[in-house]
Amino acid sequence: MAAGWLRTAGQGDTALLMAGGDWTLAGFGGLDGELSAALRGIGPGVGRVRLNLHDLDRLDTAGAWLLVKAQRALRARNVDVATEGLDGRWDELLRLAGNVPPESMPPPPRSVGFHALLERLGEATTGVGREGLQLLSFYGECLTALARALVQPWRLRIPAICRQMERTGVDAVPIVGLLSFLIGIVLAFQGADQLRRFGAEIFTVNLLGVSILRELGVLLTAIIVAGRSGSAFAAQIGAMQVNQEIDALRTIGVDPIEVLVLPRLIGLMLTLPLLTFFADIMGLLGGGLMVVTFLDIPVVQFLRQLSSAVTPTMLFAGLVKAPVFAFLIAMVGCFQGLSVTGSAESVGQLTTKAVVVSIFLVILVDAVFSIVFTQLGI
Repeated sequence: MAAGWLRTAGQGDTALLMAGGDWTLAGFGGLDGELSAALRGIGPGVGRVRLNLHDLDRLDTAGAWLLVKAQRALRARNVDVATEGLDGRWDELLRLAGNVPPESMPPPPRSVGFHALLERLGEATTGVGREGLQLLSFYGECLTALARALVQPWRLRIPAICRQMERTGVDAVPIVGLLSFLIGIVLAFQGADQLRRFGAEIFTVNLLGVSILRELGVLLTAIIVAGRSGSAFAAQIGAMQVNQEIDALRTIGVDPIEVLVLPRLIGLMLTLPLLTFFADIMGLLGGGLMVVTFLDIPVVQFLRQLSSAVTPTMLFAGLVKAPVFAFLIAMVGCFQGLSVTGSAESVGQLTTKAVVVSIFLVILVDAVFSIVFTQLGI
């Protein structure tokens, strides 16, 4: 087995690239670096490049991708590329590699060590920043489309909005209600276990009411909806992207944001506050059942203690977060769906990413709300 190599030569406006040895996955990283350096060395005065493959011993898919990548890069610079030395062995492989989109090129093998760690950290940081800017731009597009629809109400697709309200709201009632009921039971049990040490079991009702109405009700509902509806948005729009339905909409002059994003955005913003209120009721019901059954606190005393512990402001503090969380979940899910590059693997990856990013943003914004409410004395 001979290591792959690349040599360059040239005279006048013609350059010569000679490839030989084994152009396989084993030497992908080194060959990619050599090829990139060789392409950078070809000056603007060169109008023709001869790619000589006569000395190639072995060629696999990775090596063929590198050669196709070089051809594409040169042709993008309006340089004529002539391939020489093919004896028919590599024709089919190069043809198949030429049908693969550039984003499917395999990355070079990861190096190890401290410098490699810094490199990966830098790539991750710039990637997060780049995606943050793209998400901010998409946020502006969504606000623009929403404002345009409010000024021109006939642009709103009411049947689509109602359908999304049914899917994200009505269909989510059982799972939201069950989980909220169980969380109320767990919260009451754990709170009572700790407060019993101080003889203050009655204040379990206070703990239950304040925590559910202010934080847990809306936060738990938003996380459930992010995992259920946010992932569905990304998968549905991503599948349309793979099937080129999004491109078809743009071709006939239809704005995908207005047709696909706005109904999901508005539908979820209308249903999440209602789901949050339902989750609050179910959480208090579960906690109340626990308190009445195991702490021997009468129902009347439970209701009296609850009414003295909570205020309408606490309920408002939880409900006011719901439309904001709904906007974030719908926006991120639709953004990731529109970012699908055309493969089934991309749909799965970006669907998972939509859930992770949505939950992260929900918790981040919830922390901001908590700070603001504390400063305002709410």
